[in-house]
Amino acid sequence: ACERLMTGAPRPANSDTVEPQAHVSVQGDVVTFEANAVKRGANARRKGEDLARGGAALAAGRVLRASDIGLLASLGLIEAHVKQRLRVAYFSTGDELRSPGEPLEAGCIYDSNRYALGAMLQRLNVEAIDLGVVRDDPAALAATLKLAAESADVVLTSGGVSVGEADFTRTQLQTLGDVSFWGLAMRPGRPLAFGRIWSGERPGAGRAALLFGLPGNPVATMVSFYQIVRPALLAMAGAQAQPVPLVPALSDQPIKKRAGRTEFQRGLARRDASGQWRVAPTGSQSSGALSTMSEANCFIVLAHEAGDLDAGDAIDIMLFDGLV
Repeated sequence: ACERLMTGAPRPANSDTVEPQAHVSVQGDVVTFEANAVKRGANARRKGEDLARGGAALAAGRVLRASDIGLLASLGLIEAHVKQRLRVAYFSTGDELRSPGEPLEAGCIYDSNRYALGAMLQRLNVEAIDLGVVRDDPAALAATLKLAAESADVVLTSGGVSVGEADFTRTQLQTLGDVSFWGLAMRPGRPLAFGRIWSGERPGAGRAALLFGLPGNPVATMVSFYQIVRPALLAMAGAQAQPVPLVPALSDQPIKKRAGRTEFQRGLARRDASGQWRVAPTGSQSSGALSTMSEANCFIVLAHEAGDLDAGDAIDIMLFDGLV
């Protein structure tokens, strides 16, 4: 015996197999199946085949993706317990900076860091608070840092953490904050500060926020964000952050590298006819060359202890897809 069903309809209680209409012919009350076409249990959905009763649909610590939202809807759920959105304040420092649309005087440059940081934060679904450009003035910088600590969980600055005479971020952090370190053996991104700042007049007074003092060069800012800040923000937001996978590749050309620091060079990766990943740097690796960051589709990850590489050497790449 058989019964005609529409897609998604429940099966009769005594049935165990569904055969597509395209595979049968119907003449009156007679249904003819293609020879050897019917397989017991085919095209039938069974209770519990997706989720077992009492099992977890979604474990804590997940960043919700489109498939997760669909899964919740399939269970009839319209709400889920989630962490409160992280608040992240960010600003750039420097008298020479102008925002796009403003007149560009001699000796000035457009501020790209703030816009790149805003776009990167948007991908993480945090509450981003843009505090603009802060001039090279200790009082103005102190006021902005206090405001940021009062209104955010994390503060990101770009510029002002090296050892120049006008690098007031460094001195203000020593006054208002508790800094854990000032630099990393990383290129680009060596001058990077991390610690806490308070909204009061001294460390420990008022509300505290974590602070990442990023370098001022545009590519160094982005590399520091992806390699240091991004995983930290995910962890603070409650996510069980997984490292971005490294993909083995072969270098298409010699690459200069100084041992004693980890380097993240911008690369353009491709697969050759055999399916092997191959990669080459995208031109200038200057920390200010944003165009080669835009042209790249991966980071070439050169280990701390590595030195110069020859063409054909094995290296690791971190593909931008899924990261940026």
